[in-house]
Amino acid sequence: MENFTMLQYFQWYYPADGSLWKKMETEAAELKAFGIDTLWLPPAHKGMAGQTSSGYDIYDHYDLGEFDQKGSISTKYGTKEELIKAVRAGQSAGLQVYMDIVLNHLGGGDETERVLVRKVNPENRNEFISEPYEINAYTKFTYPGRNKKYSAFQWDFQCFTGVDFDESSGETAIYSIQNQYGEGWQDVLDKENGNYDYLMLSDIDFRNPNVVEELKRWGEWLHETLSFDGFRLDAIKHMPAEFYNQWLDHMRSVTGKELFTVGEYWSPGKLDDMLQYIDATQGRMSLFDACLQGNFSTASKQGADYDLSTIFENTLVQAKPDLAVTLVENHDTQPLQSLEQPVDLWFRPLAYALILLRATGYPCIFYPDLYGAKYTDHGNDGETHEIELKPIPQIQTMLGLRKNNLYGEQKDYFDHPNCIGWIVSGADEKPGSGIAVVMSNGGEGFKDMEIGKAFAGRTFRDRLGNVEQETVINPDGWGSFRCEAGAVSAYTAD
Repeated sequence: MENFTMLQYFQWYYPADGSLWKKMETEAAELKAFGIDTLWLPPAHKGMAGQTSSGYDIYDHYDLGEFDQKGSISTKYGTKEELIKAVRAGQSAGLQVYMDIVLNHLGGGDETERVLVRKVNPENRNEFISEPYEINAYTKFTYPGRNKKYSAFQWDFQCFTGVDFDESSGETAIYSIQNQYGEGWQDVLDKENGNYDYLMLSDIDFRNPNVVEELKRWGEWLHETLSFDGFRLDAIKHMPAEFYNQWLDHMRSVTGKELFTVGEYWSPGKLDDMLQYIDATQGRMSLFDACLQGNFSTASKQGADYDLSTIFENTLVQAKPDLAVTLVENHDTQPLQSLEQPVDLWFRPLAYALILLRATGYPCIFYPDLYGAKYTDHGNDGETHEIELKPIPQIQTMLGLRKNNLYGEQKDYFDHPNCIGWIVSGADEKPGSGIAVVMSNGGEGFKDMEIGKAFAGRTFRDRLGNVEQETVINPDGWGSFRCEAGAVSAYTAD
């Protein structure tokens, strides 16, 4: 079976110039040849900030860059026609395309309504701190620019559990909407802040059956329009698991496709929460390994003080390798973003080796690590920062090794706090396969590892170019594999 690799084909600060879909159409064949198999696209729908929106402040699910709404026809990434061409070009090149689905909330309502609410304690959303009273809330979504094309469904306060702004007073708070479906929040697994149903904007209420049916119809329409191959699901920890059980079953049934799905249940250091969600959804989706990404960030900050032999402890890829999408960084963890948890530049080649050159997990590459990125934004300190993210040149070589060498049984040599290694033994059906990887977060290191008697007498070289010294495998199938300080080496046979 071929080793697949995903690319997150955007970053938060991608230019708002409508160019991404055209870029994808042009690059699709090159990306496939480069070693990429699947593209995770950003939210393709019109956001409340129009063309400057990254798409997560979703306004109209049916507007893929077709209607004059929120100040533009195009989305940040292009028009509907350009998106359709890009998806077709990607699939023609042999790529699978995953759509980013944002169903937790809506933003930028067209009209206000008088809505009965109760204010809640933001630290404990189950605690009401006011009696019921009315506010003016932007909960009416009529989409005049679309004029009922594709769907006549109009959202109102009965479709939402909460909002965060009262137009009449100008006050920002967390308001629980008192509608016919309940006076409190939906039942979600995450208990942070008492109940973490409410995240932002107008929070969708999945207790309303009309909402659920509309989102099923929209999912069918989206697939009829784009014929995509899978999903990335946004903010699932803030939504009832039962909704996605229904929705995914429906989508797979009506399309007759597997529709690979990965969810964003972002709980670094809380593996049990992620496993609980997997149980609740009965393995219907994979999850991003937030725990591993957190380990990478910590390891990059601590340097030689970090025990590399523990890098996979309490991670999803260790507990549920078949449902783990592994990553080094994403648009939320990149510097200056909401879940900022970056991985320092020196450690990124090591981190990529730990996801690309392993037989377990489904690795996802972050856009700036291929293309680089420069941007300016305000940080949590209130200051303005200029950020430059440099590309990681070793990724290209690692992708080639992943395609050609990463077959057979994997054996780990995680027996030293600063120097670890592993081998993948090779497989008969993949001639020339087999690899030995060693890395250090301290000084120069080496690992004696058993690659197998089938390689006896063969010469292994570091394909990442960090170590010139060759390794010759002894008659028992063992070799001594070296690495430089703070670096990774990946050896294959001549």
